[in-house]
Amino acid sequence: MITDLRYRGASRLRKVFITLAIAIMSTYVLLILYPLLNMILSSFKSNRAILTTPFALPEALSLSTYKTVWIDKGFSGYFTNSLLVTSVAMGFVLLFGSMASYGISRYTYRGNTLVYMLFLSGIMLPLKAAIIPLFLLVKTLGLINSRWSVILIFMAMGLPSTVFILAGFMKAIPIELEYAAKIDGCNDFTIYRMIIMPMVAPAVALVTIYNSVPIWNDFFFPLVFLQSNSVKTLPVGLSTFFGQHSTNWSLLFTGLTIAIMPMLILYLFMSKYFIKGMTAGAVK
Repeated sequence: MITDLRYRGASRLRKVFITLAIAIMSTYVLLILYPLLNMILSSFKSNRAILTTPFALPEALSLSTYKTVWIDKGFSGYFTNSLLVTSVAMGFVLLFGSMASYGISRYTYRGNTLVYMLFLSGIMLPLKAAIIPLFLLVKTLGLINSRWSVILIFMAMGLPSTVFILAGFMKAIPIELEYAAKIDGCNDFTIYRMIIMPMVAPAVALVTIYNSVPIWNDFFFPLVFLQSNSVKTLPVGLSTFFGQHSTNWSLLFTGLTIAIMPMLILYLFMSKYFIKGMTAGAVK
């Protein structure tokens, strides 16, 4: 097998191939990890040290910049807003997306395909292209400068891909499981909650990471709809570190380090299910 990278029992040509493959993969990992590591190390440096010795280690591991960013610059409020917006939006996306996927994949009715295609059309239509009518709609609803404005927009962005992924997983579940559950007295909601959802857990993890990262990192919609500092999210808050004539790189790297931690922790906790979701159906 190509994926068998064991030296023992391998021919000389295969050992050369294995060594080359390991070297390429190791280089690729270093290219990905080094900028991340350099960003974290730079958060402990002064602005002068970053500009004069960008590749050197910090002289001391002081948390003064983290205190400045978190308390003095109001980063705790931006962090809380991002966490609230992402959590609420993803909660509704998973709830409504899974229920819609269950209805599309398990029920047969006239217009089933049409409903599915309407959801998929959301993948091909970027909301940013309709920013002017979207802004007028949000203004009419009185949601300007409200977290609900971006939450509703992020829900609309996440639902199409969620339905597309979850519906495909749910269609692969044998219908006989539902027949057996109904014989035992389960209603449709119990089947959805106790049988279907646990079986599509890898897909739920895939959808969660797939949608959470763009929502957490989105700069455009919070910039347009959130105007006061009390409701701004992390990406908009990070822009305050860019001055007209200079940039405080130390505070910026500190803010970026704080900003990446939630998504990094989320992936570490859900990576097992995420990989299962990505590779499901690859081997029969």
